[in-house]
Amino acid sequence: MEENTNRISLDEYKKYKKRSLAADVWHNYKKSPSAMVGLILIVIIIVLAIAAQLIYDYEVDIVQQDLSQRFIAPNTEHLFGTDQYGRDVLTRVLYGAKYSLAVGIVSVAISCAIGATLGLIAGYYGGVIENVIMRFCDIFMGIPSVLLGIAIMSAFGQSLIVLMLAVGLVYMSAFARTARSAVLPVRDQEYIEAAKVAGVSDLKIIFSHVLPNSLSPIIVQVTMGVANGILTASFLSFLGLGVPVPAPEWGAMLSSGRQYIRDYSYLTNFPGLAIMITVLAFNLMGDGLRDALDPKLKQ
Repeated sequence: MEENTNRISLDEYKKYKKRSLAADVWHNYKKSPSAMVGLILIVIIIVLAIAAQLIYDYEVDIVQQDLSQRFIAPNTEHLFGTDQYGRDVLTRVLYGAKYSLAVGIVSVAISCAIGATLGLIAGYYGGVIENVIMRFCDIFMGIPSVLLGIAIMSAFGQSLIVLMLAVGLVYMSAFARTARSAVLPVRDQEYIEAAKVAGVSDLKIIFSHVLPNSLSPIIVQVTMGVANGILTASFLSFLGLGVPVPAPEWGAMLSSGRQYIRDYSYLTNFPGLAIMITVLAFNLMGDGLRDALDPKLKQ
């Protein structure tokens, strides 16, 4: 009789059962080369952003102008060249990573905190509460994201905090819909009904039982949201509604260099490349997390 090669030993089974959810996700995540590339790129970008804050002085290396050094093409001394004010483009790109990452991460935290909470409440209670919350979100989603961002920035003025808030509110509805969809198959489970019978409060059920079992799509939405947040913030800065100059935000650098794009294309190429690589990295990571959290991949 042919032996079943799919059998595992008792020790291997116990070892698998003891493996935490995080270890299980990591085990599945690292199987994807593209997901690992995304993770490595994100780590490199974060390390470079932190190093730039420690190495460069904002007033001297980022803001100070030297018109005798303007429009120097990329060379060994200035790898990305210099801009119209004689400032090193590489230095500004590295320093500007702080703004894009900060806006992307903080805006997603705002979106997730507000949107996911609304989605959890809507999905758990259903009925009138669900209809009111989701119709409110539909109104938000009916407004183009960039137009909504422009309206918020125009109303409250230009600052990094306002930019984070604007981008956060833009993507709030997406998190609400994702959270609601994740809650629907969970809210009717037996353990939820048992908790209700035991007299556990709705608030505790939502955040102690429903949320932990609905996290997978929300986590994926977070990584994708960072990429979308960076793109939206860069676009608003490109329009002159983002981080105030002379802060080296990548979108603002694109805007200031666009009038010289014919003769000095490197002024827009390198900030644009930085945006592209960062957004790509978070999208690759999001795709990898989505596959890693998919129950079908678990052995």
